This record gives sequence, structure tokens and C-alpha cells, in this order.
Amino acid sequence: MAHPYVELAKKAVETYIKKGEIISFLDKLPKEAFEKKAGTFVTIEKNGELRGCIGTYLPTKENIGKEIIYNAIAAATEDYRFGPIQKEELSSLSYTVYILSKPELVKDIKELDPKKYGIIVKTVPITYSNGTDVVFNSHFVPKSGLLLPDLEGVDTIEKQISIACQKGGIDPTREKILIYKFTAEKYQ
Repeated sequence: MAHPYVELAKKAVETYIKKGEIISFLDKLPKEAFEKKAGTFVTIEKNGELRGCIGTYLPTKENIGKEIIYNAIAAATEDYRFGPIQKEELSSLSYTVYILSKPELVKDIKELDPKKYGIIVKTVPITYSNGTDVVFNSHFVPKSGLLLPDLEGVDTIEKQISIACQKGGIDPTREKILIYKFTAEKYQ
């Protein structure tokens, strides 16, 4: 039997794909699903291959349960790398749910460990020597990339930062970046 968070993600996706409806909660969720807020990610795989992955690194909903429901539906229908999941695929999907800790600014990359921490890489404004920020069309649009912890094949800090930068369209040799780390509880 899968963890209740995984059951919630699966039920959310199946109900949305079959009926176009957003579910409410399942009965057997842990108390924290109703009482705590956290960013969550939902990864969907089909036959061991990624089929969708979307999440939030800060909470956007009133509790973890709702965060999982909405991120599961988004992973199934809005991941730009894949088309929306179809009814015929539902029986061959597996789900992983991540509950994220609040991101912390990294002061030294020696703090990182790709097995233990996920990372968020964000660009910061470039500053002129007079102290003003370089902006385009009157505003700065930061780019960001996120990589979950303990991913297969990501075994060095450098590789983790490189992949997160690629995901965010960031060139770390030309753009100033900040790195945040977080831990994640993983449920399969």
C-alpha cells in the first residue's frame, strides 16, 4: 500500500483526467496534511521514465494536502516537456511526492550535498559600479532552476548546480547567481 500522500496524488490525477474535477481530501491523510504548509513536488513516471514533474518550493495553498492535489494535476497536465496525460496511460503511472523544507541561502557551496539537499539557483540583478541595478524594460526578471535531492546520476555539487542552471536557462559564467538549499521528505 502506497503512502497516503502518494494515494492523494494518484487520486487527484485520475479524477481530474477522467472527470475534469478537483478532488477534496482523502480520509486517511496524516494530520499534518491539513495543519502544515510546505512546498511540494509531484513526479509522475510511466514505465520508469519521467512523464511529468511540477511543484512549488514555497507553499501557495493553505495546507500540504491541497498543495499535493494541485501540483499532481499540474504535473499531469502542464509540464511543458510532455503532453497532458491521457486516460489510457493512468494504469501504467507511478507517483513520487516530495515535501520540501523552507529553502535556506547557501553561503558556501561546501554546505551542499546532492544526496541530502535539493537546490534552487536564482539570478540576481547585475549592479553598475554606481550601485544601481541593470534592468531591461524597467524591470528585472529573475531566472531560476530547481533540482530535487538524491537524483540518480547527480553525484557531485558541480553537476547539481550545472543541471539546475540549465533547467533555469542560466549561464553561471555570465550571470550572478544565488543558491538556496532544501531538504525533502520523499514518498513513493
